[in-house]
Amino acid sequence: MMADINMGKLVGFSLLFVFVVFTAFIPKQHVSALPLFTNSRWIVDESGQRVKLACVNWVSHLEALVAEGLSKQPMDVIAKRIVSMGFNCVRLTWPLYLATNDTLNSITVRQSFQSLGLVESISGVQANNPYIIDLPLIKAYQTVVSSLRDNNVMVILDNHISKPGWCCSNFDGNGFFGDQQFNPDLWIKGLSRMATMFNGVPNVIGMSLRNELRGPKQNVNDWYRYMQKGAEAVHSANPDVLVILSGLRYDKDLSFLHNRPVNLTFSDKVVFEIHWYAFSDGQAWVNGNPNQVCGSVVGNMMRMSGFLLDQGWPLFVSEFGVDQRGKNVNDNRYLGCFLGMAAELDFDWALWTIVGSYYLREGVVGTNEYYGLLDWNWRQARNSSFLQQISAIQLPFQGPGFAETRTHKVIYHPSTGLCVLRRTLFDPLKLGPCSQSDSWQYTPQKTITLKGTYFCLQADELGKPAELGFICTDSNSKWEAISDSKMHLASKLADGTTVCLDVDSNYTIVTNSCKCLSKDSSCDPASQWFKLINSTRRSAAIESTLQLDTILDSQPTEKLLESA
Repeated sequence: MMADINMGKLVGFSLLFVFVVFTAFIPKQHVSALPLFTNSRWIVDESGQRVKLACVNWVSHLEALVAEGLSKQPMDVIAKRIVSMGFNCVRLTWPLYLATNDTLNSITVRQSFQSLGLVESISGVQANNPYIIDLPLIKAYQTVVSSLRDNNVMVILDNHISKPGWCCSNFDGNGFFGDQQFNPDLWIKGLSRMATMFNGVPNVIGMSLRNELRGPKQNVNDWYRYMQKGAEAVHSANPDVLVILSGLRYDKDLSFLHNRPVNLTFSDKVVFEIHWYAFSDGQAWVNGNPNQVCGSVVGNMMRMSGFLLDQGWPLFVSEFGVDQRGKNVNDNRYLGCFLGMAAELDFDWALWTIVGSYYLREGVVGTNEYYGLLDWNWRQARNSSFLQQISAIQLPFQGPGFAETRTHKVIYHPSTGLCVLRRTLFDPLKLGPCSQSDSWQYTPQKTITLKGTYFCLQADELGKPAELGFICTDSNSKWEAISDSKMHLASKLADGTTVCLDVDSNYTIVTNSCKCLSKDSSCDPASQWFKLINSTRRSAAIESTLQLDTILDSQPTEKLLESA
């Protein structure tokens, strides 16, 4: 199950169940009130309603200077596939010289491929997208944006690098202002040109000023000097777009903003971005205990960038991702931790990547992209279970315009992307789509109650399903988030045994001995990782919960006590 990318390897889960759940509840976000603005930590539309960016990266900054995949599938097919996977946005990369070198950007798609000896790519584009084969490169780029617009997909233009090619290293000459390929004045000129070119193109909702600043020249003073100039240049040329500023150290460090905010002439348009991969922390997830690593990594992220949410700035995780083959232990363990925080903080994000294969990457023709959602031929998903796993975070849990109910909790299970559901008061609790989640409340008495009722979550016996009970004062009704990850929900049985929420092979919520709490680096705790997430979204389950008052009023107290 989950093609091993499920960190918990919940053996025996029904593939049919996952398929039905995923296809029935693909997230949909329709955006019409463009352009976008910021309202404190939220991105909102003209009506003031939150728009959560659930984006995927589409690479267009390599040597060919053509959006990847157009030799494999029609552009419109790729755009529609992006929508069908639940994404509402594309972070479309571009190299600086595409905007500033008029000789380069005026050569045609055919000529670009010919110069690289990519004969098969020419044939592929002629077969799948013949109308772009003789377009200048910059016009082909614009055509991709138009195709995404026709499919109601928002676009963020990301200046990924200066000289076309794979990114990134500390010594590639593209890392920081003043590097061989990174002239600040030319960069500002390129930003202005792209902002002007896409002024009035409604689905271009943001511009990311520069990807992964890095290298020996990086310093805070030059960051403020040039990033503020770049931001002003973009806003002057195109006041509609969000202006997205990246940090230092490969886009991991924005800590300098703690006490020194940016000084810009405009407001309500500024977003900050970070990147967060497993390899951002080396092999820590393989070599350490997952709970302890998760706690440490999350704490570091909050110190380096997450604090911006509390300061009232939107935070866009513009790159995260995992090896879609599911055999990378470092990635697999990281993913549950990342998804737990993505749900809890409810930030905007962009997955790396939609790309299944590249025309040419680092000298290799047809390189397979194992972090890509699509297969080598761009025909189908590499791992449909991964799409299920991220589906819950593709929609907002809260924010302006989503105050549909009072704030409540949902019990989220990152390893599956599902939430705890109640079918009836007396059936076992199960995992299911978060859009149908029950409304829970975590009380000062440490009980997890079904909101609007007298019923609370209880541990029964080791290895048995968790239950809803009526008497909520005993130890087996008290729950605490334990371990460094704060994702084990633990309770004590009557005999003093500590148990944790878990999931069995039928998606039933059970209680088992708590596992992998510390030290052991060979253990995988993911099946026991749960997060209590704040939500203001209404669901079908909330409607049925509201009917419980009637049920309770109609039942004799003796009968309720008996069922408890």
